Amino acid sequence: MFSGKLLNELNEQIKWEFYSAQYYLAMAAYCASEDLRGFENFFLVQAEEERFHAMKFYNFINEMGGRAIMKGFEDPNNEFSTVTEVFQAALKHEQFVTQRIYKLMDLATEEREHATISVLKWFIDEQVEEESTMNGIVKKLQRFGEDGSGIMMLDNELSQRAFTPPVSDPSI
Repeated sequence: MFSGKLLNELNEQIKWEFYSAQYYLAMAAYCASEDLRGFENFFLVQAEEERFHAMKFYNFINEMGGRAIMKGFEDPNNEFSTVTEVFQAALKHEQFVTQRIYKLMDLATEEREHATISVLKWFIDEQVEEESTMNGIVKKLQRFGEDGSGIMMLDNELSQRAFTPPVSDPSI
């Protein structure tokens, strides 16, 4: 069973995962308004993945006999100037989420809560992938500048992205 402090932090993480989904929907909407449908697709898929992460925490809390509490959050930023700015904001947000996951891991380790440590290892691996993906796209966009052909090539590439939950994941 979780301590009150750990349960509160896990519930707080559910909030941040749902916030991430909203933030990525805001980014998708910006990309759609710029007629960048591949970038829009990327962020729609990213939002779906973040909702999956929130539900993974939700299911874990319930499986462990805790109570998941839904918390509200502020509106995400909806204003962007360029697609590069969007991805820089996404990278910064993923770095923030990584720090939250690390904080949770530190607390779970301190409390010797091994089941939580096991789940958080999955999230740490996921965050490495998230930051790497966002960083790679930022670098490509910086290399292209606002050149139309490079943007369109990347837009086409990102239109192929799809979310497939891990088959072996029992929280699906």
